Amino acid sequence: MDDLKRAVKEKYGKAALQAARGHASCCEPERCEDKITSNLYEAAETRDLPKEALDASLGCGNPTALATLKPGEVVLDLGSGGGIDVLISARRVGPTGKAYGLDMTDEMVALARENQRKSGLANVEFLKGEIEQIPLPDASVDVILSNCVINLSADKDRVLREAFRVLKPGGRFAVSDVVTRGPVPPEVRRDMEMWTGCIAGALEEADYRSKLENAGFTGISLETTREYGNGFSSSFIRAAKPALT
Repeated sequence: MDDLKRAVKEKYGKAALQAARGHASCCEPERCEDKITSNLYEAAETRDLPKEALDASLGCGNPTALATLKPGEVVLDLGSGGGIDVLISARRVGPTGKAYGLDMTDEMVALARENQRKSGLANVEFLKGEIEQIPLPDASVDVILSNCVINLSADKDRVLREAFRVLKPGGRFAVSDVVTRGPVPPEVRRDMEMWTGCIAGALEEADYRSKLENAGFTGISLETTREYGNGFSSSFIRAAKPALT
């Protein structure tokens, strides 16, 4: 687990520095259309947001477009990177709401805070920390977002338990992630580069559903949004923390 965290920090720290220099993180600009991170956002969503926030996007979906965010809600993005989903969420929940971003990489947190400053959005806070140990109180968040990050964790059960803990009763889990429809070969599971590339850590759909259920979630659904071949795809995963009765 420690080796994986170091590898993730190194890769995404470099991506943050690259974005800060004005280059898209996914690859060389002329090849970005071939990557899973390309063409995820409508122009209207990112208009007036810092270019560096979009350049640092390494997601596999657009959870902000699929989650129904309401004015006044509190949103938390797990693995917020350069902050693109947090800034979009902050606009949607408005000044009476709040959007948190959580990331363990110093360079990404620094970039996200600079992107917030450039955006002028006041209802945003970027936190340094790990998604396996969320630095927020119990029942403090209405919506959990994440964009191709949970697959990077070696302890997904703990991530989902923490997400459940910080959600308010009736709160919503709305995540884009890479999943697989068949077992991942052992040699891929052992490949650190494949882990940091969002492939080796992908769960099978049934495993994702089972882990969410074990964490206490209900109303679970997985919707494929992009197919990549070899059984891998991006999915939008919805679930909820039961409301109090």
